Amino acid sequence: MKQVKDLVLVYTGNGKGKTTAALGLALRASGHDKKILLVQFKKCDPNYGEIRAIHKYLPNIKVIQTGRNRISADGVLVEDDGNLAWKGFLLGKEELISGKYDLVIFDEINVAVDYGVLPVEEVLKMLSQRPSHVDIVLTGRNAHQEIIDAADMVSEVKMIKHHYKAGIKAREGMEF
Repeated sequence: MKQVKDLVLVYTGNGKGKTTAALGLALRASGHDKKILLVQFKKCDPNYGEIRAIHKYLPNIKVIQTGRNRISADGVLVEDDGNLAWKGFLLGKEELISGKYDLVIFDEINVAVDYGVLPVEEVLKMLSQRPSHVDIVLTGRNAHQEIIDAADMVSEVKMIKHHYKAGIKAREGMEF
């Protein structure tokens, strides 16, 4: 079996758990003293439980948050200011290319591409420019086919049932 040092992993689909899966991978990598960068698009709340835990317990994870953190009634992140997403992308790309991280997560980047805020060509170019030791995770609904094709692993999180549909609102420690 071929040993691959750097991987591109994609978590997509309409179900809950894409960011959670990426954060689980970050936790695992952190346990092996890896350096991790988390770039969050369309999320900017420093009070999310995962961000608070990272700052409190995981000093080897750097976080860049960009966007306005607006969510629609059905739980889908809504269109954000393109300049904020572009700025976050450029910061994340610069950090990625620096080679100082072992794992870089671009959380909700697929949504930014889907909304046309980030060109898919720029994301693909970034993937081709990464240092050979860096694994990359791209999360978010509606992953572009070109991103899926460029990935080494793609998992689709499918919603079968969701408590939002029963009127249960987002809870601290569960959704944020």
